[in-house]
Amino acid sequence: MPAGVDSCAVRTIRLHDTRSGGAKTLEPRDPGPPARVGIYACGPTVYGPIHVGNARPFVVYSVLKRFLEHEGYTTTFVANITDVNDKIYDAARPAGIPSAQLAREMTARYVQDTDGLGLGRPDAEPLAGETIGPIVGLIEALIESGHAYAAEGDVFFRVRSDPQYGSLSHRAVDDMDQGEGVEGAGRKEDPLDFALWKAQKEGEDTAWDAPWGRGRPGWHIECSAMAEELLGVGFDIHGGGNDLVFPHHENEAAQTRSARGAELASIWMHNGMLQLGAEKMAKSVGNIAPLSEALADWGRDALLLFFLSGHYRQPLQFDDAARDRARASVRRLRDAGRRLVPGPSPAELAPLREHFLDSLADDFNTPAALAVVFDWVSEAHRRADRGAPTGDADLRELLGIFALDGLLDADDDTGPDAAALELLERRQAARAARDFAEADRLREELAGLGWQVRDSADGPRLVRA
Repeated sequence: MPAGVDSCAVRTIRLHDTRSGGAKTLEPRDPGPPARVGIYACGPTVYGPIHVGNARPFVVYSVLKRFLEHEGYTTTFVANITDVNDKIYDAARPAGIPSAQLAREMTARYVQDTDGLGLGRPDAEPLAGETIGPIVGLIEALIESGHAYAAEGDVFFRVRSDPQYGSLSHRAVDDMDQGEGVEGAGRKEDPLDFALWKAQKEGEDTAWDAPWGRGRPGWHIECSAMAEELLGVGFDIHGGGNDLVFPHHENEAAQTRSARGAELASIWMHNGMLQLGAEKMAKSVGNIAPLSEALADWGRDALLLFFLSGHYRQPLQFDDAARDRARASVRRLRDAGRRLVPGPSPAELAPLREHFLDSLADDFNTPAALAVVFDWVSEAHRRADRGAPTGDADLRELLGIFALDGLLDADDDTGPDAAALELLERRQAARAARDFAEADRLREELAGLGWQVRDSADGPRLVRA
């Protein structure tokens, strides 16, 4: 927590709650002092490298944690990894490797790629495959209470046994389709029921013993068990993409409510999707941009500014125009850093600091907060133009919430990173091929990352813009 921030949270924070359909005040289950907040966000199913759309929830909830800690809350952020799933079996089989090996490799790749965002790691990243005991225990509780039943090695949840089913997604029960197709249809009491445990099938090389037979957990029960294991029942914020509201989060809520007699989470918070053209970015659609490639192409700072430029609940268009805007924002902040001086910010800019924090407290409105940042920068430039240099303390504090305060240190001695060096090599290859248009484009791309190309008899080198 930055120096000077009060240890007790006082600012009222409101977040949109999907279940109630409106803004809900964050009232921590553990009010402290210090007040403690638990956040659980659904992470990826690791059957391949993640795309940049998968990174949006990682960014949203990582930055939300940073804001809450700035405001004095002790925050625990849990983001699971689904390492047991049909998609992993299906991807491992043609690759000729065990599904557990593929899951381990893709988990390591996911960690490596998201490390490139420079936001740190969640406080806990549980694996479904390491939570089998709690998953089995939760299923047993559902069977004992009559909310679930075993059938030929499978276990299904009785959807109609939960009178509140549908309250999260606001759907009528009879209009729902679990998306399980014909799998297990002949063993279900009701087509609406969904799988809690799946008996091992031929070709599935990862399975565990359970009282009802050898197999593995269904997707929904994994998250209910992992969230409860680490945060308990009734934690503060459950997050994830809005494509998970139904069936995944609806089923999570129903399972815990039925087994424990209490709601899993107080606030259900959902982020919008990234879009390429008119469609959401998805592997099933085939319009994906791997996160690693986006980081190399855009640069870490521009990619973070892109994510923060849209309200978390709205879709966000991922295209070259968005990249150009984000790079321009990077340049503006670096330019501001050159004109600021170390030390306290003037009192007349204090209202802008409060406006920034109030924007984040109002349903985590990052675009409104960014607009305040650039108002602050414009005023600092006006002061510098009339010979009154501005202290950088406030801007550094605010950008620190977004993990972008390093932009104010643009003139340090840090050399170019791997992404910049790769762009330089591509520019040289383009020049050798006499593709000067591509070489110029790559020069501009490097400029967006804060680097100028200096050509000399000894070859090109990169210097800070």
